[in-house]
Amino acid sequence: MQGVSLTLPSLSAEFGISEKSVRYTTSSLFIGLCLGSFFWGIGSDIMGRRIAFNLTLLITSVFGTAAAWASSWGGVCLMYAALGFGVGGNLPVDGALFLEFLPDASSSLLTLLSVWWPVGQLCSSLFAWYFIARWPADEGWRNFVLTIGIITFAMFLVRFFLFQMFESPKYLLSRGRQAEAVAVVQGIAFKNGRRTWLTEEVLDAVVDDASPRARSRLSTTNIIKNRLASFSAERIRPLFSNPKLGLTTSLIWFCWATIGMGYPLFNAFLPQYLSHGGDSGAVLASEMTGETYRNYAITSVVGVPGSLLAAYSVDMKSPFLGRRGTLAISTLVSAIFLFLFVQLGTSPSSQLLFSCVEAFAQNIMYGVLYAFTPEIFPAPVRGAGTGVASFLNRATGLLAPIIAATVPGDGTTTPVYLSAALILAAFVGICMVPIETRGRQRL
Repeated sequence: MQGVSLTLPSLSAEFGISEKSVRYTTSSLFIGLCLGSFFWGIGSDIMGRRIAFNLTLLITSVFGTAAAWASSWGGVCLMYAALGFGVGGNLPVDGALFLEFLPDASSSLLTLLSVWWPVGQLCSSLFAWYFIARWPADEGWRNFVLTIGIITFAMFLVRFFLFQMFESPKYLLSRGRQAEAVAVVQGIAFKNGRRTWLTEEVLDAVVDDASPRARSRLSTTNIIKNRLASFSAERIRPLFSNPKLGLTTSLIWFCWATIGMGYPLFNAFLPQYLSHGGDSGAVLASEMTGETYRNYAITSVVGVPGSLLAAYSVDMKSPFLGRRGTLAISTLVSAIFLFLFVQLGTSPSSQLLFSCVEAFAQNIMYGVLYAFTPEIFPAPVRGAGTGVASFLNRATGLLAPIIAATVPGDGTTTPVYLSAALILAAFVGICMVPIETRGRQRL
């Protein structure tokens, strides 16, 4: 997904698309992300987390590799949309699978999972630096896309054939497969050198004492109805059952929407911004040099410790940190340095400095946001609350490339200013959230 933005300058040069119009390429990716997130959110409840995770990884690798042979800009956009369909499904399935195996005491590890985002960005930037900066425009980006597509396919082979991942016990129980759920728990205990009191007889006794509704197996039809019901008024209304929860819900949704648009307005086109070296319009997209990709790689490296710091700070007992404090500080820093990127980024060195701080802060921001959001909502409405938040994030993200491609001027300053304003608005919203979830049991 990070590699898509790195191909925009080359696509502009090969197919004769203007630097602003080529940004519509990212829109096709976001369309795939939206569709994939919705389809595989339901699909993982029907087919299982494990199968959905592997299939989405396969889809991403196949269409990512196929993009290297696209003969037109429209063909590239189509392949990127299909790639996005896989990525859009893999992200929520990945997080759900991970969370459903974690005990409450280790819930902060979900924040640490985000460290792989800048690692992936770093890998993409290093390959782009090697291929795109060394090969002609029509060959470099194709070799680059082909390489990361093959690597993703290799990951699929490892996940499917070599690493035998357990299915989620929560999914197995929802399908009435109690014996398999017990076997998974016992398997986890065995791998960790522990013993568990859970047996099939114990679980049967619990189920026998439960209500008929709890004993019923979820059919495919019921799963689809339940998923669609997450966006119904009946499921959303409890999120506003009292003033405190209603205010929190509104503010969190507002933050997801503003960050969803503000983040790609800067990051999706960062290679283009860096190519200008602080001089608006001075460098054409087709004239990007190895220095641009080198700077992008450096920016990616700096983002890695941001995710590590996020995982550490969310559980600190300082009144200024925790979930809400860490999220607010990182968001404010992000907004400030976006403004500085435009105002003071008059040279490649200054742009590199500001983009590095930006990467560091934004990796903290997104890492905490993904962990903080599901903890805020009570379990009966958690799916609805996080589902709407994710939808708003994708929908506003889809609008970002359209705005970046249609704003007046050369499109190198206005999108960044708008990104800064949106993330600053998110900071204000976070400061108003009346709930802190650090040290609390998830309801």
